[in-house]
Amino acid sequence: MKRTAKAHWKGNLKEGKGEISTPSNILNQTNYSFKTRFDPGVIGTNPEELLAAAHAGCFTMAISAQLTQAGITAGDIETEAILDLDLVGLKIDGIHLDVKASPIDGVSEAKFKEVAEGAKSGCIISKALSVPISMTVTYK
Repeated sequence: MKRTAKAHWKGNLKEGKGEISTPSNILNQTNYSFKTRFDPGVIGTNPEELLAAAHAGCFTMAISAQLTQAGITAGDIETEAILDLDLVGLKIDGIHLDVKASPIDGVSEAKFKEVAEGAKSGCIISKALSVPISMTVTYK
């Protein structure tokens, strides 16, 4: 299976503009630029935001998959992926996953945390990253 996305850029780094598109049209010529990447509050997306979204989505599905394999149906699970971008070194220092989940009948908090740890190391996006990944779990 292959997944694709396209990016188009025109102009120099600081004044240029680009668009990102995906075959699903979820991103359809979505604007990105130097300002959307490095200035907070500017409308548009950026590669780091998209990576954080991909990681949050993949990780949350991985928790559900592990619970399903154990014969358990997940309740509400929400994950915020917080990507730490070093603007001086121009690198990603790490990603923190902040997980909030409603308790599930028959699943202790300790068991849920164990499942979340497995999902953190086992999700496809986590495996593709070479940065530290930390996590907090709220199970209430």
